[in-house]
Amino acid sequence: MSADLNLYITEETVDGTSDGPLAGMTIAVKDNISTEGVTTTCGSEMLADYVPPYDATVVERVLDAGATMVGKTNMDEFGMGTTTETSAFGPTHNPADTDRVPGGSSGGSAAAVASGDADLALGSDTGGSVRCPAAFCGVVGIKPTYGLVSRYGLVAYANSLEQIGPIASSVEDAARLLDVIAGPDERDATTRYDEREEFDRHPADGTDYAAAADGDVDGTTIGIPTELFDGADERVVETVEDALESLESRGAETVEVSLPSVDHAVQAYYVIAMSEASSNLARFDGVRYGHSAGHDGNWNDTFAETREAFGAEVKRRILLGTYALSEGYHDKYYRKAQDARAWVKQDFDAAFEEVDVIASPTMPVLPFELGESLDDPLQMYLADANTTPVNLANLPAISVPAGTADGLPVGLQLVGPRFDEETIVRVASAVEDAV
Repeated sequence: MSADLNLYITEETVDGTSDGPLAGMTIAVKDNISTEGVTTTCGSEMLADYVPPYDATVVERVLDAGATMVGKTNMDEFGMGTTTETSAFGPTHNPADTDRVPGGSSGGSAAAVASGDADLALGSDTGGSVRCPAAFCGVVGIKPTYGLVSRYGLVAYANSLEQIGPIASSVEDAARLLDVIAGPDERDATTRYDEREEFDRHPADGTDYAAAADGDVDGTTIGIPTELFDGADERVVETVEDALESLESRGAETVEVSLPSVDHAVQAYYVIAMSEASSNLARFDGVRYGHSAGHDGNWNDTFAETREAFGAEVKRRILLGTYALSEGYHDKYYRKAQDARAWVKQDFDAAFEEVDVIASPTMPVLPFELGESLDDPLQMYLADANTTPVNLANLPAISVPAGTADGLPVGLQLVGPRFDEETIVRVASAVEDAV
């Protein structure tokens, strides 16, 4: 199965080191997360031969918890894509329909779980890269609050947006993996403490996310933002609305909320993400890091030849990001994008004064057919409309299967206040029980 779906870039088994809470479970790891002695390519020719000398913090923690790593999963190159088709190692196929994409950029991780090839998986979510493939493949994916999980050992694409997140076939298993990987890390200053006076600890200390998957939503208020339903495929909307009605039958209340800023979130997200990408990927020059073209003489020619190891989507984002940061255009694009980001945060904060969680379709469309979006990058970018606002606001979110439409999986996204992963896990488990 794994060969047919092209799930892995590297298949190599690393046994866990103890009899911990993940003992007996297998886990697939996205190929932009460092693994000691195991090739980590980021789906790129640029790092095709790179073997890290250390484990990422999340890898240390899952191995210490007893999980067995079974391989490094395929992904969009450097996490840039919505379909797992921009990998230098070929596309991954969706287990639900092998003629369709699994979503991206953690498509290999989600497909590994959906196909039963691994019990659990780790992905990274910059603008929806855990939730999108979870929705397209019919599994559960969690994007934690920024700072809940260490990013040490994650090859950076857009630092201020991305988080490592768990993927599993059930809400409880995804939450159990989150219990293992969440927590402070002295090697990552972004695993911060909660600033509120009543807390003096990291938000993960003393929590039990798996225990929150009890399905009890009686008295929970769920906000429905019309902006995240407008324009979505009718089949997707009907499936999500049916799932929400099932929550109402279990005692939840749904109310309409407005998030007017999300109409500008995709534009702001891509300006910020591409700008950070242009800075982060500058290190891959064939001298300090990455593939070397091996030329002597003129530095500019050698540098240009080396950067040919990047694929088309990575080059596009580096060029656009460099343009947005350049003198004369910084205020016109990058500063306005940061203003829009602050507006998005304000809208979510205001909504959470009225509701406990916010619900929407995870993806506004059904899984693309393979090759469908490659000639139209804008179509691919717009598919992220419901997930990118969460990364701009650094909030937690989960995608849980809401049912199927025309035989294809549909995901329901639940967004919570910062560091309130327990509430989104609880509501998602109720969705899981009902559908």
